[in-house]
Amino acid sequence: MIEKVLIGAAGLGIASLAGSFIGLLIKKIPHRWNDIFMGFCAGTMLAAAIVGLIAPAVAMTEPAGWWQIVIGVAAGVALISLLDYATPHLHHLTGLDSEKHHGDMAVNRILLFVIAIALHKLPEGMATGIVYDENNLSNAYAVTISIALQNIPEGMVVVTPLLMIGVGYGRALAISIAVALLEMLGVGLGFILGGISGVFLPALLGMAGGAMLYVISDEMIPETHAHGFEKPATYALVAGVLTMLFIESCTS
Repeated sequence: MIEKVLIGAAGLGIASLAGSFIGLLIKKIPHRWNDIFMGFCAGTMLAAAIVGLIAPAVAMTEPAGWWQIVIGVAAGVALISLLDYATPHLHHLTGLDSEKHHGDMAVNRILLFVIAIALHKLPEGMATGIVYDENNLSNAYAVTISIALQNIPEGMVVVTPLLMIGVGYGRALAISIAVALLEMLGVGLGFILGGISGVFLPALLGMAGGAMLYVISDEMIPETHAHGFEKPATYALVAGVLTMLFIESCTS
């Protein structure tokens, strides 16, 4: 199982670095294709959050104990909401949209930007690591694939603002590597946390699912609908949901 977790963590890191390399090469992607691909990623994450995280938590819990899942989902939403409020919004700092969050007016934008990425990536990795269970590896694979797909455009988002404010290619690449390593560390922490006690597993799965649902609703879908390409982005989201359901059925 540890070998599988390491492979999953490496997959997330490689996907993030692949996106960063693309960002270094092309610097900017047209809004239309950014929104379509982000919509597809939102669809895969939506299916993974429900089918791969929340549904298994419900299946392993009696109806009288569903309060654990509710608390877990609420905790995941609250955690990412707090991080979203306290740190700069990643897509706003890239110049892709005009949304302003509470932390956007800080003086040291570069430092805050790196902190924002780190704070978002660590729980994202933990959400992946929590799912790794010998009894249901298909869910772990589905969640890993969905987040890896999302890591590609997000990896581009990492390097774009750094290049825009004058950070050199070498330093931008070093920051991208550090971000990928933080997410890989999160996978390991999530796996350890999930293995401490099966009693807390339904709540932890709910927490991971709630965190993913918040990111999809608060960041990904609004961005894909902000530039006049909401129709193709919506079609891509539906395609992403169906793709992840197909992957889930093939790996189960």
